[in-house]
Order: sequence, then structure tokens, then C-alpha cells
Amino acid sequence: MNNRLQAENFSLHQQLESLLNEARINEDKMRRFDQLERRLIGAGSLLELLHLLLSECKQTFGLEFVTLALVDRENEASRILESGLGSDTACSGLTLLPTPATLQALYGDSQRPFLGVCSEPHHQSLFAAPSAAIASAALLPLTRQGELIGSLHFGSANPDRYVAGCATDFLERLAEIIALCLESALIQERLKLAGLTDALTGVPNRRYFEHRCQVEISQARRYRHALACMFLDIDRFKRINDTHGHQTGDEVLRSVASVIQSQLRAGDTLARYGGEEFVVLLPQSELHHARQIAERIRRSIEENQFQGHSGQAIKVTLSIGLSMLPAELPSGENRQPAERLIAAADQALYQAKNGGRNRVVCAGNLPSAPARLSAWRRIFRPLAARKRTKRA
Repeated sequence: MNNRLQAENFSLHQQLESLLNEARINEDKMRRFDQLERRLIGAGSLLELLHLLLSECKQTFGLEFVTLALVDRENEASRILESGLGSDTACSGLTLLPTPATLQALYGDSQRPFLGVCSEPHHQSLFAAPSAAIASAALLPLTRQGELIGSLHFGSANPDRYVAGCATDFLERLAEIIALCLESALIQERLKLAGLTDALTGVPNRRYFEHRCQVEISQARRYRHALACMFLDIDRFKRINDTHGHQTGDEVLRSVASVIQSQLRAGDTLARYGGEEFVVLLPQSELHHARQIAERIRRSIEENQFQGHSGQAIKVTLSIGLSMLPAELPSGENRQPAERLIAAADQALYQAKNGGRNRVVCAGNLPSAPARLSAWRRIFRPLAARKRTKRA
């Protein structure tokens, strides 16, 4: 009798210990989930949010693999990550999908988390890791208003970490928070980009160019790449406005921006400085290649059939100044590389205007003295302090 009672008591004690241990595990899990949720909600940018998901989750939950797939129908996330507002190198493990088709095939109509062993094709498409490295996985669908916007994937070397049939309450709550945070971050980034875009032409504005110029110069110096800068100015634009009206002038500006953009590569940067002036950065372009691009732009504008608001044909030409980033600054030169690069392109543009317009002029030796009008000051000086100088 006593032995039986002792055995039952021991069994109950073991069950109690097991329950207490499970409670402690769940409490710790809740604490870590709560801390992560707070950090996700407090993320100040899309890049910070992605870093939390792809890097911090590994440490927080002791995972070997964490990857994320986002539906990016209009390349919005791609443009944000490539805009220079942050580096996409921090997003290792991120995949951008043009449509949700892949995720719909993965989750089906249920759109519920998947726990267990991934099939062989999914190992490569979701984790880009050998199947032997991932013994179990948790795949979390990210949805907003019933629509799949992404998928978060946890991979573990422990076969007992994620087992089919286990409760997914914590994971489903985490997926809801992440989806909400991603939607909010994209809205915030959209607003930021709106402040960096010229409303009339749709190309980046002066403020964006300021930032991008510094980024490209840093990249060029770090990797020893060439960097070219173009200053472009519509010839006799004032005459177009005076003759055909400002509405037609606006149409010409939009069309010119579109033609210039069509002649550039994906990694080039076009921005409207203001008025009839545009600037272009050409990374990894030697002088001869940059000049070819400039001539192609000039010729495309000259040959294009521009039409006014009333349908009348308008002849439009461009003058272009071209400069190259120097390998290093001369001794005694105090100006920053960006200032020298832009001032040289500005001076070359002035020479193109004086030489008869509708031409490309390459800066020779970069000026050590201030150019006729320091383009750096026009670009980087506060707006209230600028005094515009009109070119014909």
C-alpha cells in the first residue's frame, strides 16, 4: 500500500514538475515574444524592421535560419532599399516577389502557419540552404485584410523544434504584428519618398540628389570606381514659356525628364534641380562612356517631337556639362569631392552655353578656384539662402 502511494506521489510530483517546467518555458517564450513585438512596433524605418526580422529573430529565438519573402508588385520595396536611404546589404535573407503566386501555392486557401519538415523544393526556394541543415521549420504567412503580403520562415537544426500539429497561437500572433508593422513601415517610406520626388516630373528632387551624391562618391572611393556627373539645361526654356505658356513649359519638362530617364541605366541617378535644370550621376562610368551617354541624351532630345498643349510642334535642345570624380584631391584643395564634381560640371555647362548650346562639353582639369557659379552652393545651400542665376 505504502509503495503504491509513494509511486503515485512520485508520478504526481513528476507531472507537477513537468507542468511547472512547461509553464516556465511558456512564460519565457511570452517574455521574448513581448520584447520582440515592442521592438518591431517601435522600428523607425523599413530597413530597421527588416534587420529586426532577419537578424534579431535569430538571436532572440536561437534559430539557425530566418528568411523573409515580400510581395513587391510595383517594385516599391526594391526602390526604397535602393534609394540610398539605407543599404540593402543589411537585408540578407530577403526575397522580393513580383506576385503572391508562390506564397499562395505554399499556403493554399488556409493561410495558416506550417510546422514540420519542408519538402525538398521549399528548402532551396525559402532558405537557400541544404536540406540536411534544416531539420524542422515554421513558415508564417503574413496577411493584411485577407491578402498575402509576405511570408516569414524560421529554420532549425533541431527536429523537435517545430513539429506538425503543435499549437501555433504565439506564431500566429507574431505574424499579425509583423504584417501590421510591414504595412506601416511601407506607408512611412512612401511618405519619405514623396518628399524626395519632384512633383511635376516624377523624378527625384534636389534633396534626394544631395544624399545620393554623397553615397555614390563614398562607393566610388571605396571600390575605386569611376563616377561621372552631368548638368543638363534646356536651351532657351524661357522663350518656350513666353511663347507657348507655362502649361506647355510644364509638358516639355515632363517629356524631357522622361526622355533623359529612358537613356539611363538602372543604377544611374536622374534628379531635377529646379527650373529647367537636371543633374545625372553615372556610377562606374569612365569619361568616354559617360560622354557617349550624354551625346545620346542630347541627340534624343534634339530628334524628339515635342508638342505643346495645343498640339503645336516645339523644338527643344539641351546643353550638357560633364565632369568626372577625381581619384584624389590636389594638395591645398579644401572643397569636398562633391563640391568639386558639381562645380566642374556646372562650369562645363556654362561653356556649352557659350559655345552655341545643344552640345556636350567635358570639364578638363577640375577647377581649383570656384567656378563661375558654384553649383555646389546652388545644390547644397539652404533654399532660403539661394539666389538663382538664370541661364539662357
